[in-house]
Amino acid sequence: MADHDDNDQPATRVVGAGRRAEWTQGIVNTPVWRASTILYDDVAHLREAARGDSHHKLYYGRRGTPTQWSLTDALTELEPGAEGTFLYCSGAAAVSAALLSVLAPGDELLLVDSAYDPTTSLAAGFLKRFGITTRHYHPLIGAGIAELIGDKTAAILLESPGSLTFEVQDVPAIVAAAKARGVTTILDNTWATPLLFPAIAHGIDLSVLACTKYVVGHSDAMLGSVTAGPGHFAKLRNVSFQLGQVASPDDCWLGSRGLRTMAVRLKQHEASALKVAHWLAERAEVATVLHPALPSCPGHEVFLRDFNGASGLFAFALKHGDEASRAALIDALRLFGIGYSWGGYESLALPVDPKRALGIPDHGGPLVRLHIGLEDPDDLIADLDQAFATYGRARA
Repeated sequence: MADHDDNDQPATRVVGAGRRAEWTQGIVNTPVWRASTILYDDVAHLREAARGDSHHKLYYGRRGTPTQWSLTDALTELEPGAEGTFLYCSGAAAVSAALLSVLAPGDELLLVDSAYDPTTSLAAGFLKRFGITTRHYHPLIGAGIAELIGDKTAAILLESPGSLTFEVQDVPAIVAAAKARGVTTILDNTWATPLLFPAIAHGIDLSVLACTKYVVGHSDAMLGSVTAGPGHFAKLRNVSFQLGQVASPDDCWLGSRGLRTMAVRLKQHEASALKVAHWLAERAEVATVLHPALPSCPGHEVFLRDFNGASGLFAFALKHGDEASRAALIDALRLFGIGYSWGGYESLALPVDPKRALGIPDHGGPLVRLHIGLEDPDDLIADLDQAFATYGRARA
């Protein structure tokens, strides 16, 4: 296996990243190392291990095996400038650990108002119980966030695009304001992955992925990660160890397997989703399409400036629709599953009703979120076309 080269393109890195000879031992894919107890040669060996740094060394199963380390290495290599990555049992766990590695009682969190619901729930529940306050900010605030940063502000959590309404944040502007005040930035980068938006290179301190989505890519494992920029990894790792966080080696193996095809899958997700999104934009039943690559999406100009491409998740608003007619449309779909999550090979449709501290934006009607999978986009369009007929009858 050739050594990593900083000049390699992302699609090349994603194939070779993390495949150290010491992890693979000559096999193409790192084997699944399952372990709880690690045995030592003698007491002196045991004492020596306890005194040293257990990073990337067999110590105890909760500290990891080459199966986990291979994936952490790979995710770190995909983020130019990153210091290290820690894995978690889910994306929600990754968000929690990132926040808890930064925040303490009395601190304030600035939280984007378009954030993933479990993140908002964590802030309003667990963090509040421990004396951490949260203020919400508009996703399009950009450099204006400097006016919100106070003496107690310790962290800013971004999600770009938002996973329900898809506003694209001006990450460089927010990062600049945060660095000027010594505030840590955390980005949920699940929609784009490092391939479409290298977060650490854009100045983000902690980049979170729900690896359940595009990294795994097959809807068969729960997994999360946090990749840390310079100076942030040691604290993240220590807090994660103290919280007892660990990701299953079997799920990590599935994550590593999925990672190898992520670049080509993302290209197909992008192409198919854009075809469907453009078709929807011409439908009389649709008020607006919230896809970052379309001018109708808030923050589209930032997307064009900062992103290397788009993924397969977006939403559209139904013109003059209501809950019953929206449900009729979704229920009539044949090729779209109805279910949470996204990022797998299968297409999904979901009714979404964003609840925001700063108010619910009016997009012209109820929202439907689509994940466009790897099916033929013409078949997906035909399926949506027949579902709109059902929608029309339900409205009538």
